[in-house]
Amino acid sequence: MAVAPYTTVSTPRVHSPPSVFTKLYSGLKLQSQHPFAASSISSNAQFFGKVHKALNSRYGNKKSVRAQFFMMPMGTPRVAYRTPGERTYQWVDLWNALYRERIVFIGQNINEEFSNQILATMLYLDTVDNKEKLYLFINGLGGDLTPCMALYDTMQSLQSPIATHCLGQAYNLAAFLLAAGDKGYRSAMPLARVAIQTPGGVARGRADDMQNEANELLRIRDYLYRELASKTGHPVEK
Repeated sequence: MAVAPYTTVSTPRVHSPPSVFTKLYSGLKLQSQHPFAASSISSNAQFFGKVHKALNSRYGNKKSVRAQFFMMPMGTPRVAYRTPGERTYQWVDLWNALYRERIVFIGQNINEEFSNQILATMLYLDTVDNKEKLYLFINGLGGDLTPCMALYDTMQSLQSPIATHCLGQAYNLAAFLLAAGDKGYRSAMPLARVAIQTPGGVARGRADDMQNEANELLRIRDYLYRELASKTGHPVEK
């Protein structure tokens, strides 16, 4: 029996066999070592692969992992804004940043409190510069009659040009405010919906009081129709 003069003995390395739940990450794709694993990679697997890669990159640093995560705060988002003439940025809430750019957004039911906030904002922006344009973005269902009329009268009294734009919907008195913009500066998105209906209310009390309330609603209805006809150039009957 021939024996080789030199015998090489290799000590095998012991590897723990992969379990059923063992997964390998190759790039941004998730691969499983299970023999019955599906060959196609789902979108969820790709997402978890990206998360795993991001976490591994953070584990390489000496700092705490918790300190490296930044979450968006709850409530009104804050954005970096630089005032004209200044070099540094400051963190302000989103609505404040829009107001500084002369952008007013109406996206909720218009009641007394919300109407007063919008009124004060528009009056302040008009006193700062009455030559620059004011942008009023609307996406709402309207609101109470008196606050909406106060907004309309204020818009007509401002010296600044006002541009109105409907983003999603403008119903009832919100559509009336949309028409209150200057001619040539009223617009809406392609899928926006605009509709208006006759103002209504509830009257209680004696017959004379109910009659007076009904007459007041009719007077306001006729005023709205006349203003819409004047703004749009269409007859009242239409």
